[in-house]
Order: sequence, then C-alpha cells, then structure tokens
Amino acid sequence: MDTQTDPRAEAETVISGERARIDQLDARILGLVRERVEISARIQEARIASGGRRVHLAREKEILDRYRAELGRPGTELAMTLLGLCRGQR
Repeated sequence: MDTQTDPRAEAETVISGERARIDQLDARILGLVRERVEISARIQEARIASGGRRVHLAREKEILDRYRAELGRPGTELAMTLLGLCRGQR
C-alpha cells in the first residue's frame, strides 16, 4: 500500500484553502473600504459646514506617507486610490 500523497492533490488542497482565506480577507477589506468612505464623507460634510474645504491636503500627505512607508511605491498608489474613493471618485 502506497502511503505517499500525490503532490498535485496536496498542492490543490493548499491552493484551494488559501484562496478561500484570500476571499475572506478581500470581503473584510472591501467592508473596511466602504466604512472608510462613509467616515470620510462625514468628515468632509463637517469641514464644509464649518466653512472649511472638503479636502485637507496636509492630512492626505500624512496618509500617503504612511502607506508609502509600509508598502513602498505600490502603497502610494493604493493610498491614492483610497483617497479618490473617499472623495467620491470612482
């Protein structure tokens, strides 16, 4: 009796399980992005109501710097995308 497992079957099991985890993470990320957009909209409304501008460039620079520090150039691109979504740009 052969007790060795088929490497392809084992790989497929790993791949399938890890893809399921990625799908779960993506669902959480999307939920967090939606939450971030909602919070940003409330901040923008409050800023405008108090006579300020909708966009606070110094704050956006802080966010860009944080993402770049963590993820490099792709982090900057990710932050720009998030900031665009939060400004209502799709």
